Amino acid sequence: MAGMLEAVDQRTQLVGENRLELLMFRLGGMQLFAINVFKVQEVVQLPRLNLMPHRHPSVAGVTHFRGRTIPVIDLSESIGLRPIDKDKPCNLIVTEYNNTVQGFMVGEVDRIINMNWSEILPPPDGTGRQHYLTAITRVNDR
Repeated sequence: MAGMLEAVDQRTQLVGENRLELLMFRLGGMQLFAINVFKVQEVVQLPRLNLMPHRHPSVAGVTHFRGRTIPVIDLSESIGLRPIDKDKPCNLIVTEYNNTVQGFMVGEVDRIINMNWSEILPPPDGTGRQHYLTAITRVNDR
């Protein structure tokens, strides 16, 4: 229990220091994407999905997870890339946004990095208002 409290304390201290942690992942290629760790509940191997009729193309299906049914969104499909190949090992990032829980289907989960908010930049012009990209940054000069 003490170890868990220390981990929580370390993460909450980041906020006071104007820092954040990002979970880095790939969608099938080499490009890295990230999500704020504070939005992540859990990362698991992709469970069995149930398909829904008339679903949006980026909704891969729904799954039963820890006693509730959650939608699973193929992030690759959502941003206009090739859909994630479900026949290859892939992961589910379970997230919470605006009091709703959903799963993001991704390829490989890479690592967690610690960054300063000043290193997070707005997306470049031309990405459009409806785009899912909310910020960009450089990691190891990439």
